[in-house]
Amino acid sequence: MKKYGLLRKAYQVIADAVGHFNSDDGYAVASHVALSSLMALFPFIIFVAAFSGFLGLTQVAQGASDLIFDVWPKQVAGPVSGEINAVLTQPRGDLLTFGVVVTLWFSSNGVEAMRVGLNRAYRQKDTRSWYFCRAQSILAVLVGTAVLMISTFLIVFGPLAWEWVVHLAPVMEQFSYKANIVRYGVTSLLLLSALLAAHLYLPAGNRRFWEVLPGIILTMILWIVAGAAFGAYLARYANYVSLYAGLAGIMTAIIFMYLTAVIFILGGEFNAALMRVRRVSLRTVLGSSENTE
Repeated sequence: MKKYGLLRKAYQVIADAVGHFNSDDGYAVASHVALSSLMALFPFIIFVAAFSGFLGLTQVAQGASDLIFDVWPKQVAGPVSGEINAVLTQPRGDLLTFGVVVTLWFSSNGVEAMRVGLNRAYRQKDTRSWYFCRAQSILAVLVGTAVLMISTFLIVFGPLAWEWVVHLAPVMEQFSYKANIVRYGVTSLLLLSALLAAHLYLPAGNRRFWEVLPGIILTMILWIVAGAAFGAYLARYANYVSLYAGLAGIMTAIIFMYLTAVIFILGGEFNAALMRVRRVSLRTVLGSSENTE
């Protein structure tokens, strides 16, 4: 009986999440999130490049770009990363120019799009002032830039540091530095931290860590599955060149980001559904205890 009760609750949560996703115009909001995120991606990398150049770390921007696209399917990342690499070949030391300020503003649009999606998912009406929300989004871009640069710096210079350690203590060679493991580990940690900050601070209202964690875990699992499945689909069946000609690369990126945006919003819907089921269960327990008394 307990097993059937858990299955029934699991069905209620999934049905509630999918139902509210549809009623909240989840597919339309996901399109907004996907397009805004893609439009924000180039300005964000440009801002990272400008900030790196300002600090004299010219190679960090390239490493940051590689770190971002490590989690994308190769068929999707190839065309977009190629265009970004072409942009990064231009020297950028103009951190405080008007152009970079504009790129910072456009980068924050991607954060604002995610805020809209999460507010819908958590059934929140945002009454905060627009300038507070925009300042929060810009701060998120700045913090994300700093974290990404530090992580890239560690990844780029990590092998050199390890070689120095092995040179001083040869016994450490048995614990040889595994660049790919560390790279994917850092990327996963960055994604987890970004999702946690997004669910806790972007939408209106208050949520606790344990309330948002299930949806974040679900999002990361579905992202991995969707990335592998979409990559396999592109490699075997898809032929977007015949449909979109020269725009095939960018359209592939948009479709992939749309898929990730749908999963991102579903993570919020899943958390909201779990919280609703907990509230209903708590009221049921309290009601039955009152009747018993």
